[in-house]
Amino acid sequence: MKKLILLILIACVGTVNAQDKYAKGMEKAFQLWGEQKPMEAANLFERIAMAEQDNWLPHYYVAQINTIYSFGVTDLEQLSKQLEKAKEFTDLAKAISPDNPELLVQEAMINTAWIAFDGATYGMTLSGKNTQLYQKALELAPDNPRVIFSKAEWDMGAARYFGNDIAPYCKDIERALELFANFNNDTPFYPSWGKDRAEQVLAQCKS
Repeated sequence: MKKLILLILIACVGTVNAQDKYAKGMEKAFQLWGEQKPMEAANLFERIAMAEQDNWLPHYYVAQINTIYSFGVTDLEQLSKQLEKAKEFTDLAKAISPDNPELLVQEAMINTAWIAFDGATYGMTLSGKNTQLYQKALELAPDNPRVIFSKAEWDMGAARYFGNDIAPYCKDIERALELFANFNNDTPFYPSWGKDRAEQVLAQCKS
């Protein structure tokens, strides 16, 4: 009995230590990102992801950083390298956490980066996929502000492209901002981005 209790205590201590190491690693990665060292942050998130193969979050942040810093890249080789890594880690995250609306939004962002780079080449094939991704995300999480905002911003871009009114999507941005005020997830390091960007987009609606 004493041996069993000792083994349980050792296992508990090991779990706590592992969680503490994970938390410190994630905090350090976010610190690097905040210090304008995104690729150093992505590399650290990647190392954490390899150690935390049942946790989708570090995989998500590898994908997110490589996607965000692909917008504006003009070199195809660099863009391909970053977006292929983003897709790889998004797929790994989806294998861990299927039907995750945050990952569907992330996948759509990868597609958007390709379209932004070369709309003539990638627009026809990826625009329809994005519409499907955002619709599925909305069905899974109708009250997730990032889902509503990201879908609305995508729909706005399509409306502008075809010369249609963006006003209906401005209402969606307003709803997203209302949801941002109350949205909460207790999972440490859960995505929380979007509010500032939504406020900027709404300001454009009113200008």
